[in-house]
Amino acid sequence: MVRKFSHDDIDIFAVVVLGGITAVGGGTLRDLMLGVPVFWLPDATEIRLAVLASACVFIARPLFRINKVYLLMLYLDAFGAALFAVQGTLKVWELGYTIPILPLIFGVMSAIGGGVIRDVIAGRKTLLMSSELYIIPVLLGCVSMIAVLKFFPEHALIGEVLCSAQIFLFRACAIHWNLSVPNFLVLRSKK
Repeated sequence: MVRKFSHDDIDIFAVVVLGGITAVGGGTLRDLMLGVPVFWLPDATEIRLAVLASACVFIARPLFRINKVYLLMLYLDAFGAALFAVQGTLKVWELGYTIPILPLIFGVMSAIGGGVIRDVIAGRKTLLMSSELYIIPVLLGCVSMIAVLKFFPEHALIGEVLCSAQIFLFRACAIHWNLSVPNFLVLRSKK
């Protein structure tokens, strides 16, 4: 029988592996599906940063109450999702896939793919499968980035910053005020 994953039975090695998967999972899926070299393979900087950050969080966890650590992780996840969404959208656009739905799909995949893979491996319910405002900020930020690339391509760098900030701030507000998708847009399972 498989035990439900909990924070009580995870060691530093599992934290580091899950952190690495979270950091590069979505972008790896994107690159494999696009048939381009996987972004982190040339120098593995992203993996090194993920290992370092994961180890630091594991070591520092006694300094925080569990709910504070979880809250910190949500904000860090929002920050990462914002950066990955915009970078994923931009990469797909620059590869010549300018039909807006493609950069949108791959931008979202870049942002949330690693977290979804992490949660599946860890046996947790993913944020994607909750009514929490998680994917909507990412979708809107990707749409904004596509609009910048289509109508103001000379301002792509400014667009990256603003769209990343848009995603992060929207998601941070959702975390802070516990905002969720309106009930009429949520499919509830009958128990």
